[in-house]
Amino acid sequence: MKGQGAAADGQTAGDEQRVREHDSPLVRWLLIAAGVLCVALGVIGIFLPLLPTTPLMLLAAACFARSSRRFHDRLLANRTFGPLILEWEKHRSIPRRTKLTAIALMSAMLAVSIVFFVRPPWLQGLLAAFGVALAIWLYRIPSRDA
Repeated sequence: MKGQGAAADGQTAGDEQRVREHDSPLVRWLLIAAGVLCVALGVIGIFLPLLPTTPLMLLAAACFARSSRRFHDRLLANRTFGPLILEWEKHRSIPRRTKLTAIALMSAMLAVSIVFFVRPPWLQGLLAAFGVALAIWLYRIPSRDA
């Protein structure tokens, strides 16, 4: 009967599989705290180049999927992050445009940081290597619309 109730509420069997709350109340509260922290850091990451917004929002969705259907549904209902999270949960992919935009913005911010704010050459090289590694990792995530 649980599946029928979920279907009547507009949820599918896939939703039931994606959101499965943990049995322990303590673990649920810890996951909610971690999810809220990831959302906060993800929002800050919109403005800071070294905090990756997309992975943090995906991590928040994973935390909420094991702790709170309400928070998970609110994150999915978000106009900006909801479609991206849903695409990841259903297909384990990120839209190509999102990946390329993220890589371009990250590269620009890292370039500005390296040129204007970081002085030691070894640290500039390390920051550049980190940026290249992150860009390669992000580019290798599948895109269904490619």
